[in-house]
Amino acid sequence: MTSSLPQLAPPRVSDRHLALISLVLALGMFITLLDTTIVNVALDHLRTTFDATVAQTQWIATGYLLAFVSVIPASGWLSERFGARTAWLFAIAVFLVGSALCAVAASLPQLVAFRVLQGIGGGLVMPVTMSMATRAAGPDRIDRATVAVALPGLLGPVLGSVLGGAIVEFWSWHWLFFVNVPVCLAALVMGWLLLPKTPGQPGHRFDALGFALLTPGVVAIAYGISEAAGPDGFGAPEAWGPLACGIGLLVVFTMRSLRAPRSALIDVRVFTRRSFGVGSLITFMSGFSTYALAFLLPLYYQQVRDETILRTGLLLIPTGLGTMCFFIGLRNLANRIEGRLVVAAGVTLTMLGTLPFALTGTSGPGLWLLAGQFAQGLGFAATTFPVLTLALAGLSYEQAPHGSSAFSVVQRVGAPFGVAVIAVILQTLLNDARTPTAGLHAFTITFWWTFGLAAIPLALSILLPANRNAPSENENATAPH
Repeated sequence: MTSSLPQLAPPRVSDRHLALISLVLALGMFITLLDTTIVNVALDHLRTTFDATVAQTQWIATGYLLAFVSVIPASGWLSERFGARTAWLFAIAVFLVGSALCAVAASLPQLVAFRVLQGIGGGLVMPVTMSMATRAAGPDRIDRATVAVALPGLLGPVLGSVLGGAIVEFWSWHWLFFVNVPVCLAALVMGWLLLPKTPGQPGHRFDALGFALLTPGVVAIAYGISEAAGPDGFGAPEAWGPLACGIGLLVVFTMRSLRAPRSALIDVRVFTRRSFGVGSLITFMSGFSTYALAFLLPLYYQQVRDETILRTGLLLIPTGLGTMCFFIGLRNLANRIEGRLVVAAGVTLTMLGTLPFALTGTSGPGLWLLAGQFAQGLGFAATTFPVLTLALAGLSYEQAPHGSSAFSVVQRVGAPFGVAVIAVILQTLLNDARTPTAGLHAFTITFWWTFGLAAIPLALSILLPANRNAPSENENATAPH
C-alpha cells in the first residue's frame, strides 16, 4: 500500500541546474531511442549474417519492443520505491550491459535474448526521464524541460538511420551495439554527479496483481500488433487473439484501478483530466500518421526510387532539420500561441508534407519530397511537444511518476499499432502488385491513408485546453488526490 505521508516536492532548482539535469536526461533518452532505428536498417544484413529467415530475424526488433513495453508500467513504482535517480541509473546500466552483450553475440538466439535485456533498460529510461524532468522543472518551466529532454530523443531515430547505414556499409554490425557503450558510460557518470538525489519510500509496496494484469495486457497488444503485419493482417488468429486477450486484461486492470486508485500500479484517473486524456488520445492516433510515415519513407525510397540504405538515411535528414528548425526559429513564437492551435497547425503541416509522396512518381522531382519531409519534421515537433507539455503540466508532484508511465504506455502502444495498420494496408496492396507501376500505386494509396487518418488528431486538437502552463479550474476540481 502507498505510504500515507504526502511526498513533498524538493526545493526549486536553479535554471542552470535544470539545464544540466535536462542535458543528462537527454543523453539517456537519445541513446535508447537511437537504438530503435540504428538496428532496423541493418535487419536484412543480420538475416544474411546469421543465415536466418525474415520471420526469425524480425525478433531482433520485436523482442526489443516487447521488453521495452513490458517494463514501462513498473517504472513509476521503481521511481517511488528507490528514488528516481537510482531508477534512472539502474535503467542506463541495464541498457549498457545489454548493448555490450549484443555486440558479442555469436548466434541469432543470443542476439534476440540480449536485445530483450537491452529493451528492459530502454523501456525504463523514457518514463523515468520524463518524470524527473517534470518534477525538477515544476509547472512553470515544464515546457523548457520537456523540449530539452525530448529534442535529442527525436533526433536519435533520424540519425540512427544514417549511422546504422554507414556502420553496415563501411564497418561491422557489432558496432551497431558497441557504439552505445561509451555514451552509456558518460550518462552514468554525469547522472551520478548531476541528477538530484530523490529518496525512496520504503513503505511503498509493489502492486503485483496490477502488474500481472497490465504488463501481459500491454505485451499481448504489442505482440498482436507485430503479428498483424502478416498477409492476413488483423484477421490472423496470431494477431486478433493476443489483441483480444490484451484488451480484456486492460479492462480488468482499469476496473481494479478505479476501485483502489491509491494502491494501483497506475492511477487511471489521470486520464480524466482533459489535457492528459485528450493529449494521450492524440499521441495514440499519431501512430497512424507521424510514426507511420517514419515506417513508410525508407521503404518508399528503397523500393520505389531504388536508393541504397546509406542514401536512404541521408535522404531522411530533412525531417530532423524540420524538427530542429521549429525549436531554433519558431518555438518562442509558438509559446505565445494557444497550445491547441499550435497542435492543429502541426498536424496540418504533417498532412501537407505527405502530399508530395502521394503525388510524385518514381522519377518525380526529389526536391518536392525533401520539402515534404521538412514540413513533416516541423509538423511533428509542433504537434508532439505542445501535447506532451499540456498532458504533463496538469499533474501534481505525486502523480508525475504514474502519469509519465501511463503516457509512455499510450505512446509505445499507439506507435506500433498505427504502423501495423499502415503496414497491413501497404502489404495488401503490394500483394496485388505485378508491375513497378502497380508497386508505386500501392505506396501512393497508402500515403493517402496516412493523410486521411491524420484528420483524427486534427479534430481532437480542438478539445485541448488553451493554457499549456496550468490545469483548468475544472481539472483542479476533479483531479485525483
